[in-house]
Amino acid sequence: MILNKFVGLFSNDLAIDLGTANTLVLVKGKGIIIDEPSVVAVKTEKNGQQTILTVGKEAKDMVGKTPAQIRAIRPMRDGVIADFDMTEKMIRKFIEKVHGRKSLISPRVIICVPYGLTQVERKAVRESAMSAGAREVFLIEEPMAAAIGAGLDIRQPRGNLIVDIGGGTTEIGVTSLGGLVVSKSIRVAGDKLDESIVKHIRIKFNLLIGERTAEQIKINAGTALALDKDLTMTVNGRDQVEGLLSTVEVTSEDIREAMKEPLKEIAEALRSVLEEVPPDLAVDIVENGIILTGGGALIRKLDQYLSNLVKIPVYVADEPLLAVARGTGKALEEIDLLKQLSSNE
Repeated sequence: MILNKFVGLFSNDLAIDLGTANTLVLVKGKGIIIDEPSVVAVKTEKNGQQTILTVGKEAKDMVGKTPAQIRAIRPMRDGVIADFDMTEKMIRKFIEKVHGRKSLISPRVIICVPYGLTQVERKAVRESAMSAGAREVFLIEEPMAAAIGAGLDIRQPRGNLIVDIGGGTTEIGVTSLGGLVVSKSIRVAGDKLDESIVKHIRIKFNLLIGERTAEQIKINAGTALALDKDLTMTVNGRDQVEGLLSTVEVTSEDIREAMKEPLKEIAEALRSVLEEVPPDLAVDIVENGIILTGGGALIRKLDQYLSNLVKIPVYVADEPLLAVARGTGKALEEIDLLKQLSSNE
């Protein structure tokens, strides 16, 4: 027991990007160890007791395909904890995966959270990590983590504007001198884009498809502006009129039309942030441009779409999917930066 406590005390510290769609875990000094979907597969026994079967990719593969006694749950919704118990179990499983054992583990953990989370929501995130075995928990806001991960020097007296489009939220922040000057978080991001695709396919083609199919369509054929040559994709689903399985062919133009409204909301949020930027920082942003991170940054021509609307250059960060996680990890590597940027009230 004493040995276990000693090992736990000096266990590797972790940085966690607890996303609606994916959870990334970094170990101090080792980089990204886990990059898996934020999904938990649960089996309900005859006595009502719930057993965790698996988490991550294996659990996501079960979405929409499980028998009655098994559920594939996404405990994070719109960037916040929708199911506290399942989130705690998911974090615990990921920590166990990192350490490769189930003995006493008590790392220091920094978790990335959306800007504007309420105190109740912050407490839920912190307590889920503490319940999962963390000895100390810090929180860092997503726009700041994204800016650090995108390679921006946030400590300088220069304005940088970052737009992080994740699964549940889009985070927009202007950084300067190590802080967020203007920030905005909207619950319109990857999930809403998927929902819009599901709705559009149902209305236009009378075809019922699931979340996973919609996500695949977005990846394979999604675009924010018309392409020189349309992409096409074969989609399988259930005909909602006849109830039979059916196949249709969709184009990138169909998907552009499907995603039009959510993308417009993201653009309007960006415009509203720009309207609040102090004039001196606005000059910096015009010179530096706007940086896109998150999975949404991979949507074809989204940078051009936003640039056309706000009249400022927009750039996609290198490896945008990893920017937030890497920024969270860098904050963990530098203790002074961790204390400056995190919130552990």
